[in-house]
Amino acid sequence: MEINLLMSIIEQYGYIAIFFLLWLGIVGLPIPDELVVATGGFLASIKLLDPVYAFLAGYIGVASGLTIGFLLGKFFGKPILRWLSKSEKMRHTVQRSTALLEKYGTLALCFSYLFPVVRHIVPYIVAMSGMTFRRYAILSYPIGLIWTAVFYAIGYVFGSNVEGIVTLIRSYGIYGLLVLAALFAVGLFIRRFVLANRAFRAKGE
Repeated sequence: MEINLLMSIIEQYGYIAIFFLLWLGIVGLPIPDELVVATGGFLASIKLLDPVYAFLAGYIGVASGLTIGFLLGKFFGKPILRWLSKSEKMRHTVQRSTALLEKYGTLALCFSYLFPVVRHIVPYIVAMSGMTFRRYAILSYPIGLIWTAVFYAIGYVFGSNVEGIVTLIRSYGIYGLLVLAALFAVGLFIRRFVLANRAFRAKGE
């Protein structure tokens, strides 16, 4: 979905649109979660949405998706995974998610959000493995909060460029995010250097 269409939906329906677009992501709605959160940040930056409410709508949508994913896995995990595995692409994703959990255990919950689609599969699998909801919540909700804050900030800072940035991050995962963080740090350093230089010149005059 292009950002212009996404923006028009969120502009029309507001915070409820952010919530439901993220909430429905868990059942396979073909809209990048990152782009939804970042668009909320962008619209907040140009005063079309309240910054606090836009962020809360995004995080509550993410947390609700995480909760639904766990509950679906707890009660319908095997049928859902069998159905998903009918597609070759999804079968590969299920295998990748399973491999992450086998290699890293519950720690996989902490970085599964870096991988599109995998973040929606992992809750099914950990629920099927017998993890308690309390432990799942302790691990997943803080990570969901950090993830939401990162992409909200990207949208708020980078504005209409969010679509290209989100595509970069979805394509290269943590590497794209690190490159973005490095560029942001360099830009911040240059800005401070320029401002300091101007202040020094003004003082000299």
